[in-house]
Amino acid sequence: MAKKKAKNAAKKSAAKKTTKKKAVKKKAVKKAKKSVKKKASKKKAAKKKTTKAKAAKRVVKKAVKRASTGLGRPRITGDAKLDHFFKRDYEARQVFDFLRVTTVKELEEYGPDQIVELLTAPMVQTVTRIRKALAMNKRCLKNDKQFAAEFRKRLMGSN
Repeated sequence: MAKKKAKNAAKKSAAKKTTKKKAVKKKAVKKAKKSVKKKASKKKAAKKKTTKAKAAKRVVKKAVKRASTGLGRPRITGDAKLDHFFKRDYEARQVFDFLRVTTVKELEEYGPDQIVELLTAPMVQTVTRIRKALAMNKRCLKNDKQFAAEFRKRLMGSN
């Protein structure tokens, strides 16, 4: 009987120890879970920030790519010499000389309307000078009598 009591006492103390151990383990597990949750929430917050930044960069990159790749991959480089590329087109080479451009990249900075305006402006100015010189000498170009008369009136009015 004494042996049975000793065994029962040993079992009870062992059971108490295991329950204590289980309780300690549960607390440690809870603390570990909380710290993991905190770390995970911090990581999620950091990921959200980085994903938002990455998403913004992606949007910008996509917009840039769409704008620049509308024609596909260019067949000539931006540094290609225009004289070499347009060697058979004399008029085009004259335009390039007038604009003082030598590479494709430099030429791409101009719009078509801007090129036409830059090329025609000196001609318009020259024709205007011709019209004024003829009007001062009582002459005019074909179908330009009205300009000559108005210019003469302004010229006489200022003298």
